Amino acid sequence: MRKVLITGSGTGFGHEVAMRLAEKGFDVVAAVEIWAQVQTLKRQAAERGVDLQVEKLDVTDAGDRRKALAWNVEILVNNAGVGEGGATVDVPGANMRRQFEVNVIGPLLLTQGIAKQMVKGGEGRIVWVSSREGLNTNPFTGLYAASKHAVEAIAETMANELQEFGVEVATVNPGPFLTGFNDRMFQTWTGWEDDASERLFDYSKLAFPRAQFDPEPVYATMTAVAAGEVDAYRNLEPESMLEETKRLIEAPWSRTTKAGLGKRPASLQASFDMRPETSVSD
Repeated sequence: MRKVLITGSGTGFGHEVAMRLAEKGFDVVAAVEIWAQVQTLKRQAAERGVDLQVEKLDVTDAGDRRKALAWNVEILVNNAGVGEGGATVDVPGANMRRQFEVNVIGPLLLTQGIAKQMVKGGEGRIVWVSSREGLNTNPFTGLYAASKHAVEAIAETMANELQEFGVEVATVNPGPFLTGFNDRMFQTWTGWEDDASERLFDYSKLAFPRAQFDPEPVYATMTAVAAGEVDAYRNLEPESMLEETKRLIEAPWSRTTKAGLGKRPASLQASFDMRPETSVSD
């Protein structure tokens, strides 16, 4: 399998992984959301000395999704995504819907058509770029986490459903990495169409609540999973957060409804205390 489609290749993880897979000799279709990103990515690929087929593919656009069926994709990396920051009781409905359209519904509709092509060919690989927040949650990222929890359910179910047809399914679960994505998530409130006086929190005082890592481990792991060099179903980075992640998955079983009522939890206070774009090395 050599023909790879990576959505969301204009920036971040998708951008670097598209470059690395091309460097490995894969036939890469690097998809970007808007036309303005097409020429930019072509120029960047030329500067890097790699050959990319750059295409405009907005996963929420039905016409774009149909166009992708002509590319004969053997490996699909569902990387496109957006993050909506804000308390679950504050985020406006339109923003909620876009969160799920981009992160869940659009990618799944794209995958449906491509997966059936893979089934007919008797092989294929589908990589869902989820998140650590598909397994855990943080204050003010509940809508994003909800979309990634949905991705986790879809991917795990799909892995079982496509197994007999020779199609592999895997997830990649990045934690807090310093790509700009997490910090942008905490700026989306500036575009909300709501009554600001009704919000529970002053979002101008908040930042992403975790120190963030250098993204190199995600680049390496995503590339290896897409290339078939790693066959683990779930791939969480950084590995240093693995035990904490498992512990937090178990935590709700011992939580009570009355514990801490009337007090702000430390995990929420961290958003008030953290500076934007804080690196773990700071």
